[in-house]
Amino acid sequence: MVVSKMDAHPSTYTTTLHTARSANIVMAPERLGAMHQNRISFVRTMIRKMAQQQWKVSKHDWQLSPQGFGHVIYKLTTPNHCYHLVVFCDEIADEDRNDRVIAERWDVTFALISGDVDVHLLEQLRANIPLQEAGRNPNNVLVLARANKSVRVFDHIVSHLAQGNQPCPQELAEVGYILRTTAVYGNGKFGIADFKLLEQNADFSQSFSAQMCAVYLLREFSLDWVNYLANQLGGPRSATLHRELQRYLGVGNATGLGMAPYLINHPTIVDRWMTTREQALAEVLQSLTSKEKLARLQPLIAKATLHLQQVVTINDTQRQYNSEAIEHLKQFDRHLNAWVDHQTTWAELLKQAPQIALEAEEVVLSCLMEMYPDLVDVYQDKMNSDETLFLPSGKKVQDLLAVLNTSYQWAINVDFSQPENQYWFWYRSQDKEEPRLGIRGVENGEKKELPLDIARQVNHLYHALCDHQPDLSLAEFLVLHPQHRAIARRVWTLGHKQMGDIQMNVLHRDALPMHLLRCKLAVFGATKFDPRSDRWVRVTFFQGAPLLDEIHNQTYQDDWIFPLLPSPEQQQDNGSIQGGNAL
Repeated sequence: MVVSKMDAHPSTYTTTLHTARSANIVMAPERLGAMHQNRISFVRTMIRKMAQQQWKVSKHDWQLSPQGFGHVIYKLTTPNHCYHLVVFCDEIADEDRNDRVIAERWDVTFALISGDVDVHLLEQLRANIPLQEAGRNPNNVLVLARANKSVRVFDHIVSHLAQGNQPCPQELAEVGYILRTTAVYGNGKFGIADFKLLEQNADFSQSFSAQMCAVYLLREFSLDWVNYLANQLGGPRSATLHRELQRYLGVGNATGLGMAPYLINHPTIVDRWMTTREQALAEVLQSLTSKEKLARLQPLIAKATLHLQQVVTINDTQRQYNSEAIEHLKQFDRHLNAWVDHQTTWAELLKQAPQIALEAEEVVLSCLMEMYPDLVDVYQDKMNSDETLFLPSGKKVQDLLAVLNTSYQWAINVDFSQPENQYWFWYRSQDKEEPRLGIRGVENGEKKELPLDIARQVNHLYHALCDHQPDLSLAEFLVLHPQHRAIARRVWTLGHKQMGDIQMNVLHRDALPMHLLRCKLAVFGATKFDPRSDRWVRVTFFQGAPLLDEIHNQTYQDDWIFPLLPSPEQQQDNGSIQGGNAL
């Protein structure tokens, strides 16, 4: 169990106005591996933008056979432009349904296109989108992606609806989605539009917003698809999937080691994500407690607790973490009334809290952020970052040593002569360019090791600097030691950031790539973390999110954090509840 005593670190919850927590706290891998969705996670930001700007989505073309194969096009109209989601559905054998990068066929392939889709472009897309990486696509393709069915859920829903019945909610709860994406490419991959083309695009200038939009539209397609097939099979007796169950279903995602290098190779982006969240959180923590706010917080914690109880995972460790978090959240909730009477701010209240599991603490922080949309939501537009790494001229060895001693003790203190501290090496497989881990000295591939060893590079840089006079210019040092140029730029740049580098030696025998995956997925807004090993995980996006026809209603509520299985009472009423389960 990973436990955090909320008052164990004086810098964690400070009484100084709007001061964020220490990087040593925030960037610790165990904490990153316990993160949850919050108000400025990308899925939440995307839905709010669509609602506030009145984006319109319509079925533009529906060309599916009675068996559900063919293509579908959805048109997306924003105040600035129009786009189309083009979806291809193909019949594949069960043995071809593989979530790994090595797969070559998928149930569904799709692309988000900027502008109109004429007959010529549609044929070009039909010939290339199903090929994914092997295809050739124009640069008006913003997102290239694929997904597989959860055959169990898909067949269960269609068969029940065709007979005029609703599916078993518990059967849906064990998975939580109809389609599961296995790759969602953007940012210039395989010839599609580079992010530079989107920086001036008012709709998708935020990082990963085009990908999030494409996945949200895919969720709508998955619901339309099962309703269509049920009607094809059952005719007049068929039923439409209950709206509460539609809202409960999201889009699954299977993510492996391929995501981990991103967080290491894009450190300024990760710093910006975490710094922005911490700045928003700092404002929340300095807000005054009150009985009125407590009346909002306690239902959120109760909802989060029930959400964790409903999460199904095959991973024993994650199941234990969830169980501990549930118990700690219940204990935390029982003391809240007394704490509010004696503390003036949430920061002060949390300092008085007893030991609490990191999973539970991160839930509490997400719940607190949920209560203050006016404070938090303004930070959603601050998630982009300049990725330039720089090292000013005129600096000396002592200047860089000062940065290292201040921000990189976590790397300096590692003894890399010990085998356990460089047990793993990262490399890229030849077959599909898939990142993998190998045991150093045992497995092949070490000669092609990827430079993800930031802690080791920092450590070597530090000891090399210590061998020279403090007043030696860095320019001269780097002429003598050119192998340190890249890491020196990184250290200087990230050492002057608020959060800086992730404080993790990824080569250590006990290092868990899952912490890196969880961090990025939580920033995206994933829920229901279900690790399938220590190297890949299944999650769900947009579970509990409003349906497309709900986000424009005046009664829409942006409160769909910690999605819940609909209650029996909700399932009897087929009316819409905007924004998911209302509190």
